[in-house]
Amino acid sequence: MPSDCPTPANECQVPTCVNAACGVANAPSGAPVANQVPGDCQRLVCDGSGGTTQEIDDTDIHDDGLDCTLEGCSAGVPTSNPAPAGTACDDASGVVCDGAGACVLSFCGDGVVSGNEVCDDGNQNDCDGCRADCSAMETGCGDGFVCGAETCDDGNTVGGDGCSAVCTAEGVIAVAPGELHTCALLGDGTVKCWGANTAGRLGLGDTAHRGDGAGEMGASLPAVDLGTGELAVAIAAGGSHTCALLAGGSIKCWGSNSFGELGLGDTAHRGDEPGEMGDALPAVDLGTGRTATALTVGYRHACALLDDGSVKCWGSGQNGRLGLGDTASRGNGNGQMGDLLPTVDLGTGRTAKAISAGAFHTCVVLDDDSVKCWGVNSRGQLGLGDMLLRGDEPGEMGNALPVVALGAGRTAKAITTGYEHTCALLDDDRVKCWGNGFNGRLGQGDQEHRGDGPGEMGNALPAVDLGTGLTARSIRAGEFHTCALLSNATVKCWGMGTYGQLGLGDNAHRGDAAGEMGDALPAVDLGAGFSIAAVHVGAQHSCARSQTATVKCWGHGGQGRLGQGNTANRGKAAGEMGDQLPVIPVL
Repeated sequence: MPSDCPTPANECQVPTCVNAACGVANAPSGAPVANQVPGDCQRLVCDGSGGTTQEIDDTDIHDDGLDCTLEGCSAGVPTSNPAPAGTACDDASGVVCDGAGACVLSFCGDGVVSGNEVCDDGNQNDCDGCRADCSAMETGCGDGFVCGAETCDDGNTVGGDGCSAVCTAEGVIAVAPGELHTCALLGDGTVKCWGANTAGRLGLGDTAHRGDGAGEMGASLPAVDLGTGELAVAIAAGGSHTCALLAGGSIKCWGSNSFGELGLGDTAHRGDEPGEMGDALPAVDLGTGRTATALTVGYRHACALLDDGSVKCWGSGQNGRLGLGDTASRGNGNGQMGDLLPTVDLGTGRTAKAISAGAFHTCVVLDDDSVKCWGVNSRGQLGLGDMLLRGDEPGEMGNALPVVALGAGRTAKAITTGYEHTCALLDDDRVKCWGNGFNGRLGQGDQEHRGDGPGEMGNALPAVDLGTGLTARSIRAGEFHTCALLSNATVKCWGMGTYGQLGLGDNAHRGDAAGEMGDALPAVDLGAGFSIAAVHVGAQHSCARSQTATVKCWGHGGQGRLGQGNTANRGKAAGEMGDQLPVIPVL
């Protein structure tokens, strides 16, 4: 534009310079005014006379910053539409649009990615793709969160630091105390056993005890040879034999086999001589296409919970403990296992979800959370209000076998069986025990049996007093004592204390006299920093596993079952528990 052209008076005037003739003209009507920010569905435009006017802006859609509404303008009438969910609302921190036109507080788990959230999948689960705090996406092993099949996750994939490169604990993940021996399942799927080794119950190809002398534990204790590539996912130790549930759902057993309790169709012991373990040890034949999901071992019998919810038991059939309507043993001769071994008749349409074998009786939690028991009933351990055996004659199982009366409206979450007593963890996390009451193992403040006469079960059977406000997470029955892991992450034990198996620094029984239970019953002192994850009970000793996969055992130390390199008892005298109770050197 030539320098002698006049300057426009306003934005609606434009200079005209043609053939050196200069002038000023008005912008046409409707021409937009430059450099303005549209708002409220209106805009400034030129009026054709050099001035400005407002008109409806029907192209303007904007967030008015007040109520998460988008205003679309048509024929001069605003129409409301919700702003997208997650849009910042009113410039207030933590307030976003909910997608329906309202401002709401943003929070992790609302399904809207907002603020500093990396993700938000609508819940606060760490293991479904987005972390519970919405801070990161799930990335698998090494991300510091235990998910899926992981048993640990320390934030790396380096082994040798307590958590393996595939996020399985390198320490002990399960403990199985038996009558005179103890076994541990390690995070890498291997099994180690120590204590009495009569009949080869330790699975080491000899009969020498382990753990009763110096230098026998830790790296010096061999793992049980389960076979090429075989890894265990569960273990169970009984009177004189041991069984492992393998990763593929098969079961292998070793040790004493006098009654066919190894399930191999003979009575030869296994594991007491070289060449009997590993690939040479057959798996138990559970039947065509059948695998196991759980196992349990009694004194001379064993049972498996199968993949279809059925139950099979083998070994000594004395007193009906196999639940097959007779007293014949199974697994001690040809043609008794596999498809020829009947399943236990649990009743029409009933399946099992948990199983426990005691010394001479067996109990299950059924799919409807009721309990049934069969076998020896000399002290009322079947909980049926009498002392009659069940399962030793035809017509006693199935629909004819009553469920245990646990109380009005009460069901069971778990079951555990001892020598002559049984305990259930109820749906309200209380504990009820019945059967032999000697030594106070039922926790009732007396030595009376329960369940051996009419009117003693159901509402008439008191729950065990665990202490003010305390309930149980798990329950375990031993030969003459019982232990529970409580809601406050402590352990309490009651019953026989002769060998220190109650872990209270003396040999007194607890629960056999008034005033010994509840708040008066001390928790077991396991020492500073021992954060308990589980408690397990053998015949006359007890063990606890920590959150960091270490193990401590107390009670009878005979044959080295406590794994301390000697046969001393622990827990029956002052100064033997707490920090003075050593961790068992398993690795």
